[in-house]
Amino acid sequence: MNFRKSNENDINKIMEMIEEAKEYFKSNNIDQWQDGYPNYQIILDDINKGYSFVFIEKDNIVASVAVSFEGENTYDKIYEGQWLSIQSYCVIHRLVVDSRLKGNGISSKIIKKIEEICLENNIHSIKIDTHKKNLSMQKLLKKNNFSYCGIIYLESKAPRVAFEKLF
Repeated sequence: MNFRKSNENDINKIMEMIEEAKEYFKSNNIDQWQDGYPNYQIILDDINKGYSFVFIEKDNIVASVAVSFEGENTYDKIYEGQWLSIQSYCVIHRLVVDSRLKGNGISSKIIKKIEEICLENNIHSIKIDTHKKNLSMQKLLKKNNFSYCGIIYLESKAPRVAFEKLF
């Protein structure tokens, strides 16, 4: 397995996985990623900022994720709860796995790799949000020792459940 920064040659595969995830959400009545987000330009921006990573197994991209250490404006206010910490943190966005490989522990492996990157940067907190109906993501987060912290609101005013992990 290899976890590396994405490049422009990876965008088509990343977008393919995102489109699969959008279809999964739609078929399960989850109103997440149904408004044109994320799109090609957002992934290209992630790559150009150094946020985008791909996970490779047997020479194939099997997952993608955006990882940022620059904070998240929508995390400044949290409702019906509180963050576990106010220290510097890493944000995980746009975690997606090839639909044919879901359930094989790839997302947990990615979280472990992100934790290693965090420790290299002396960061001991990861924050993430998801749709309240995205139960598979919530299950993954709980399995990986994230704690539910409350509700945040995206710039679109859509609510998201927020989680944090300290390590």
